[in-house]
Amino acid sequence: MKKLEQLYEGKAKKVFKTDDPELYIVDYKDDATALNGLKKGTIAGKGVINNRVTNHLMKMLEKQGIPTHFVEELSERETLVKKVSIVPLEVIVRNIAAGSLAKRVGVPEGTKLGSTVLEYCYKDDALGDPMVNEYHIAAMGWATREEMETIASYALKINEILTAYLKDLNIELIDFKLEFGKLSDGTIVLADEISPDTCRFWDSVTKEKLDKDRFRRDMGGVEDAYQEIMKRLMGE
Repeated sequence: MKKLEQLYEGKAKKVFKTDDPELYIVDYKDDATALNGLKKGTIAGKGVINNRVTNHLMKMLEKQGIPTHFVEELSERETLVKKVSIVPLEVIVRNIAAGSLAKRVGVPEGTKLGSTVLEYCYKDDALGDPMVNEYHIAAMGWATREEMETIASYALKINEILTAYLKDLNIELIDFKLEFGKLSDGTIVLADEISPDTCRFWDSVTKEKLDKDRFRRDMGGVEDAYQEIMKRLMGE
């Protein structure tokens, strides 16, 4: 597989064309941003961990019937993925109130929610990724109602699978962000990443944060937290 020109560089990844028009290469960076890009830094080894953790979880989800863009891990930082057109929405799945939700509804962080909450944000850094609902999404033509039904059902199923899997590793899945894309035939698949950058992981016993909140909130121990997640998931 030949790596051709760079198509895109985001906050955490670069995407390259290959000699197959339906396949891209994703290269994970160590750059870290938070607060919609206002806070910037570097987390040593983050790209390697996020790449490997994402691929590990995507392979597991594929086995459980969730279609993903994953094709093959090429190296510690690079992965071959199917070309998708990204649905311009962040899908946020919440099990326990934390972060912006805790602030917005005025409950202490760590409050268990009566049921799983799905939220949607329009992917636009300049606008601060505003929260939108199904009516906005349909009105703006970002996705059809049928596509949103598929996305919502996949998101809830992913939550069930990951929650059960992580529980056995003494990790509590507080909330997480997903992105979905469409293959050239219109099939919806899970894309982007599932990592300590995009999930809130707490130790089930100590409630220690093992995710990007340590960077966001200047808590220290960021690299150790990311390493701990990889160790628990992959024994490394």
